[in-house]
Amino acid sequence: MIKEESRFNNSTVFEGMTSIRAILDCLKENKPNTRKIIEILYDIDKEKSKSKELGYLRKMSDIYSFQVRGTSFEEIDHYSIGASHGGIIALCGEKQYDELTSDKIKENGFYVMLEGIEDPYNFGYALRSIYASGADGIILSKRNWLSAAGVVCRSSAGASERLDAFIACDDFIKHFKSKGYQIVCADIKNSVSVYESNLKKPIFLIVGGEKRGISSSVLSQADQIVRIEYGRDFSAALSAASASTILAFEVFKQNK
Repeated sequence: MIKEESRFNNSTVFEGMTSIRAILDCLKENKPNTRKIIEILYDIDKEKSKSKELGYLRKMSDIYSFQVRGTSFEEIDHYSIGASHGGIIALCGEKQYDELTSDKIKENGFYVMLEGIEDPYNFGYALRSIYASGADGIILSKRNWLSAAGVVCRSSAGASERLDAFIACDDFIKHFKSKGYQIVCADIKNSVSVYESNLKKPIFLIVGGEKRGISSSVLSQADQIVRIEYGRDFSAALSAASASTILAFEVFKQNK
């Protein structure tokens, strides 16, 4: 129960090679604000079966100055939240996120904001699809799930570390409008079908969570409100991850 509750607390423990590789790739690309790896722990009983991964990590440790240490399964289990780490975890530092300003927004780009998502796993699944669709970055509300960085990284398959991310300032929509961006919100009232909408770049897409949705102050500034049409009568909302996937890939399709 303690470990289940801890997934919602600050977490800078990254579990498994997919998450760790994402951080290392960001370091190799000199991406700004990449988090620091402090120490990598591996299950000493898996040293032989994980020899390829450990060889790579030791090589990277010489370049980026972190320790690679064999230890017991019990210590790894103590630090980890999930059970899919494969016997390798990384203890990392915090990551700093810059506040959004107009000069950080790319010309003719595609950015996404996820508002009101209740669960870090759902947030991570959404980021996975957003990254795969080719989005240029994610805009974060001041309260967001990247405090649970290890959980989000694992559920996003590393996308949360790879995506450019900025904290929304009070007038963040004005910054996008000043760069010629269309503001598109996903909602029902006064909406058009996403399949009949114009999602050409530059576009700033805002998707709300299943329960709270998008705030009225944000909706009032939308240039276009779109809805996802269903194949049958069904009153429930899609998960934010599912909705993000459909919408982000429709943007990809229309701009391909």
